[in-house]
Amino acid sequence: MLKISLLAKDNNSKPKSLDEGAKSLSESNGVTSERIHLAEEANGLSMMQTLIHLLKCNIGTGLLGLPLAMKNAGLLVGPFSLLAIGILTVHCMVILLNCAQHLSQRLQKTFVNYGEAMMYSLETCPNAWLRTHSVWGRYTVSFLLIITQLGFCSVYFMFMADNLQQMVEEVHVTSKTCEPRKILVLTPSVDIRFYMLTILPFLILLVFIQNLRVLSIFSTLANITTLGSMALIFQYIMQEIPDPRNLPLMASWKTFLLFFGTAIFTFEGVGMVLPLKNQMKHPQQFSFVLYWGMSLVIVLYICLGTLGYMKFGSNTQASITLNLPNCWLYQSVKLMYSIGIFFTYALQFHVPAEIIIPFVISQVSESWVLFADLSVRTALVCLTCVSAILIPRLDLVISLVGSVSSSALALIIPPFLELITFYPEDMNCTTIVKDIMISILGLLGLCLFWFLDFSGGLLYL
Repeated sequence: MLKISLLAKDNNSKPKSLDEGAKSLSESNGVTSERIHLAEEANGLSMMQTLIHLLKCNIGTGLLGLPLAMKNAGLLVGPFSLLAIGILTVHCMVILLNCAQHLSQRLQKTFVNYGEAMMYSLETCPNAWLRTHSVWGRYTVSFLLIITQLGFCSVYFMFMADNLQQMVEEVHVTSKTCEPRKILVLTPSVDIRFYMLTILPFLILLVFIQNLRVLSIFSTLANITTLGSMALIFQYIMQEIPDPRNLPLMASWKTFLLFFGTAIFTFEGVGMVLPLKNQMKHPQQFSFVLYWGMSLVIVLYICLGTLGYMKFGSNTQASITLNLPNCWLYQSVKLMYSIGIFFTYALQFHVPAEIIIPFVISQVSESWVLFADLSVRTALVCLTCVSAILIPRLDLVISLVGSVSSSALALIIPPFLELITFYPEDMNCTTIVKDIMISILGLLGLCLFWFLDFSGGLLYL
């Protein structure tokens, strides 16, 4: 995808100030993105390929933690809250799409990405200070996208290594008969970091694939393996469900904040919305794909989370796979889901790579473009591996990334973007109030989660 023609900047030119350098980078990346889009327009993604990518971007590791999220919210509050968060998230995706389309038409550009949309909208807002520093809006969004997507990738590393370790360590106690899981206290013979390092070279090779059309093949394989694992999970949790009347309808507000973080984290596709639309053969069809795909995702989330909590109750684990019987049939769930997550890694990696790599290769000579491209990809994958090694708590990482970066990108920034984009064009009061309330909700969840984190509120886990 990244061609030698990406060099849109004179390597000998030096910015005179930080703001000038930022604007130079913005223009360079804008030209880069537009050239890529024009070059691939004829071979863009079909509706089915886009739907496959959209589903795979949103069906990740957070899905398996939804039964515990329901436990943290309550049997009644959990499903309705998850539905509300899902609707709000999709609405904010639509806001982002509308703002990007409006700005691209206003500026007569082929398309704009998330960061460019923020920058261009700030350039026309009434506040003079914001107009002067509009480029920092792009920087903020790009930074959050990088942190969020690489955070997803780090969680994927932990998830795959953890499942691989479990499968290897439990081989001698895995039975052919699928009885309810007994608590196993096994002393790992091999450190989990060994499994992470084993996966590392394969992920490095995977991210060298840069074309979303090629990645759609792997997304299809990932969806097939994920569908198989989901079928086995549902087949088990729908059998002999205990009486749910003993389960609390509403949990405490402290645990509800963990639910909020996990729920926001689970909707992992906000960073891929604009890239997917921009690479479709017919971008005007993306709204249909978005509504159809996200409806399927929300229904899947609610069903798995609710049924999983009803099945396991107070014994619900951080990942539902830890509640499944220790037999070969359900061990295959871990294997199939890990394969799906492996291929999803490349999709989530695509966003930070498209932000960082164009800038890096614009700083080197033409003969070093390929080397710089592959080196940055390798370094970023290694960074996610190191992060996974240093942060061993998967459940807290999911809630942390979800409450902070994901809530900012999914709930806080899109309504703010709509306000500054359409306010000069006489927005109605209802829209203004709605946008402010959504942003406050996302900001409140973020701040309260951080308050609990720093005050030791998460130590009960």
